[in-house]
Amino acid sequence: MRDPEFRRLIFTRFAAQWGDGVFRAGLAGAILFNPERETDPLAIAAGFAALLLPYSVIGPFAGALLDRWDRRRVLVFANLLRGVAVLAAAAAVGLGASGLSLFTLALCAEGITRFIGSGLSASLPHVVPTSSVVTANAFATTAGSLVALVGGGCAIGLRGLFGADNVGSAYATAFAVFGTLASAAIARRFAPGLLGPSTVDEPASVALAVGRGFSDGARAALHAPSVTAGFVALFAHRASYGISLLVTLLLMRNSFTSHGFLRAGLPGIGQVAALAGAGIFVGGLVTARLIATFGRLRVVLGSLLLAAAAQAGLGLPMEISTVLLASFVITCAGQVLKLSVDSSIQLDVGDESRGRVFALYDTLFNIVQVAAVAVAAALVRVDGRSTGLLLSATVMYLIGALGYLFAVRRNSIG
Repeated sequence: MRDPEFRRLIFTRFAAQWGDGVFRAGLAGAILFNPERETDPLAIAAGFAALLLPYSVIGPFAGALLDRWDRRRVLVFANLLRGVAVLAAAAAVGLGASGLSLFTLALCAEGITRFIGSGLSASLPHVVPTSSVVTANAFATTAGSLVALVGGGCAIGLRGLFGADNVGSAYATAFAVFGTLASAAIARRFAPGLLGPSTVDEPASVALAVGRGFSDGARAALHAPSVTAGFVALFAHRASYGISLLVTLLLMRNSFTSHGFLRAGLPGIGQVAALAGAGIFVGGLVTARLIATFGRLRVVLGSLLLAAAAQAGLGLPMEISTVLLASFVITCAGQVLKLSVDSSIQLDVGDESRGRVFALYDTLFNIVQVAAVAVAAALVRVDGRSTGLLLSATVMYLIGALGYLFAVRRNSIG
């Protein structure tokens, strides 16, 4: 934090992710906890798709452009465009729009977010020494996630102020624009070219560069064995996490009742988010030390096994207290896992391809999560009490651990 350029990148991230948290929580509240709207598991799955599919659709294009264009310029203009999309989505909420029209606007806003998130990750090695990349990434990612949770909490508070109906939800969602504008203003203070790319490995045609972004990212990832194995582990985590998140939302909305300070409904989701934030914070604190002490292989395997144990031991009872504890443990393990793979990409992939690999990273994992949520939505009970789904989520973590070991051993033999 003593380095002014790193501080500027951090504050760019904080502003953007605060806006992300406000927008997503505002939109989720409008869909899930709005007395003027009916909600079923398939509607929740559609909401997940609106928030996550842009990572998959836009990702390859964002990656190719981030490895060609000045990343400072991308951060500025993407934030400004996102502000317009946020206001359009908020207006749609206020007018009572639903279904395809609302989700299309959410898709636009989240699609633009891909340029911002991937650009921030690809830019980090330009503002810290190579020896500090793991620690700096852990700090930036963890603190940014916590700021996003704060933004979500702000959205819940704003709904309490403005009301839970369509108009109140619209006002709460619209507040996200302040984060995007602040992020653009901070990013504009970087010197042109400072954030890279330092070298450009692209064809003369921009259209060809964009079109081949996905294949270039895949090729670069396959040439880095640590990255390939990490992808396998994160596939398992994203699928399992998507299932448990859908079940948790339905339990909080349709099954749980408040007990003392343990709350159901939207306040209960706020408590889940708060404990998830604590898990993210702890994961960020310990990741660098764990990797230095035990090595990345043991850390990744340990994260997957810990998440499996929490999914089975704390998730399966389906009590409000154990679900809250599970949210802490699973997000902590997931954060350690994510940071381990992030550091692999930042250290083992060249700068000329790093943006495309991060974009591929987002693309594949969010396709997996959306697919898992969609399948679960077709099978889950409306009250969320679906033991079979939580068991399958537990098994996915174990399969991910075996797949990670297989990928590591295959690459080491090769």
